[in-house]
Amino acid sequence: MSFPGFFITGTDTEIGKTFTGATLTLAFTALGRRVTPIKALAAGQEPVDGRWVNEDVATLHAVQRLGLTEAQVGPLQFREPCAPHIAAKLEGRRIEREPLLAAVRATAVLGDLALVEGAGGFRIPLAEGWDSADFAVDLGLPVILVVGLRLGCINHALLTAEAIRSRGLRLAAWVANTVDPRQPHVTDNLQALQAGLAAPCLGHLPRFPAPADPASAVAHLNPAAVAGLLA
Repeated sequence: MSFPGFFITGTDTEIGKTFTGATLTLAFTALGRRVTPIKALAAGQEPVDGRWVNEDVATLHAVQRLGLTEAQVGPLQFREPCAPHIAAKLEGRRIEREPLLAAVRATAVLGDLALVEGAGGFRIPLAEGWDSADFAVDLGLPVILVVGLRLGCINHALLTAEAIRSRGLRLAAWVANTVDPRQPHVTDNLQALQAGLAAPCLGHLPRFPAPADPASAVAHLNPAAVAGLLA
């Protein structure tokens, strides 16, 4: 069963996928869409008020407006902050393909636009013979790439875009997210990314002081480009 939406991936882990996804959730909601943000696999939980909480899942849950539970936003969560297949092994659990896809689809159909975030970069192992790129193919959604602006970002972004397209997926758009605020030649980097990625740029997000508020980042998106994704 297919559903409308986008798959959000990044040029690496800790690159701002969740913050970008939360920002886009607010932007699409403001355009009248009923958005279901989904963090399909979340590794790393901390005890909060007697329960285990993943920060990324909590961030996405806070911006949704459909009354979703945290379990619906984050259907598969692990305690250890590491690669999901390692976190699963540490807990004696397995990442199972069909149950995970079913859980994502069950949440996605509760709205009219799903934003499904992958784990880490575009290709990380999930189970034997199945990785996060395969997961994206299973969902069949167009891809939004979050490019972490730092040294090496052009190479990482172009290789990721090549991998996305080689899987038969469409790179729908990309977002520039400032990881290293001291990076030199930002304008030149953005121009090279725009030329190389050959997809619309939804915006350039600055480095926000922690804790960052996704609502403050919406103003840094390109409204026409965001709206164009829904056309």
